[in-house]
Amino acid sequence: MKKILCLALNPAIDISSDADVVRHTHKTRTYNQQQFPGGGGINVARVIATLGGTCDLMFLSGGATGELLEAMLKPLPIATHPFRIHDPVRVAFAVHETSSNVEYRFVPEGPLVTEAELAPVFEAVAASDADYVVASGSLPRGIADDTYVRLADIVASKGAHFVLDTSGQPLSEALARSRMFLVKPSLGEFETFLGRKLAHDEVGAAAQAHVRTGAAQHIAVTLGADGAVLASADRIIRLPAIDVPVNSATGAGDSFVAGMIWSLAKGHDIAEAFRFGQAAGAATVMTAGTELCRRHDVFELFEREAQDISLR
Repeated sequence: MKKILCLALNPAIDISSDADVVRHTHKTRTYNQQQFPGGGGINVARVIATLGGTCDLMFLSGGATGELLEAMLKPLPIATHPFRIHDPVRVAFAVHETSSNVEYRFVPEGPLVTEAELAPVFEAVAASDADYVVASGSLPRGIADDTYVRLADIVASKGAHFVLDTSGQPLSEALARSRMFLVKPSLGEFETFLGRKLAHDEVGAAAQAHVRTGAAQHIAVTLGADGAVLASADRIIRLPAIDVPVNSATGAGDSFVAGMIWSLAKGHDIAEAFRFGQAAGAATVMTAGTELCRRHDVFELFEREAQDISLR
């Protein structure tokens, strides 16, 4: 299996609970509380480990919450490399209102990080021998919007593969002037970058046109309930959504990326990896709160969809 390095520049401790009803002003009593180490890159690493893969994880860690995050990661089969920062790691909350089956998600912006605190991460990435470097999640405050562009250039100069899942201006910067192997925006994120709305039958062509600019070799656009589209220079693949019971969307995008990279690291081609990513994302939707996917669900969904495709 090829080597994978995951980057989490704005990690979090994810706490999720259930509540009968969420009301303003009044106390909302919660139950079934769960807590997991989270944030994009950490979620990707967790899913890769769940699938039986191995990876290294570099993440920023500060304050008492950083110590707790490191302790939560310690039992997992992941090689962790924390980089110290002054400010504490953020804590995110999700509350599932059982009476309406609606999920409320509260995601803080995160710590203030200096370029000096981030510099050791660049040095470590430059020294890494990973075949795939996966950067997932938002950037913390204080960090330049072109941070992922700089990381992508370092990885590309070494002949390795840079994979990105982020949003907002950092995504726009990367799509405008980066050298990535794979980028995974949602439809809304891709439309924001393009500055226009897309009909679903236009997404593949729009993504392929951008691939041909050289910014990325592959763009996978997730469409929520309408599935996903993968665009490469020479082909476009569209997959329908997998029909599963929906419990929580938290971490589904990270799981999608993790499934794809795990599959690619195992030596599978991009089309099969795309299908595996779809299965991992759907399997995460089936779990409650911030639990992410279960291994047997991912493989069962992948095999089920493979059979359905063969029958079409």
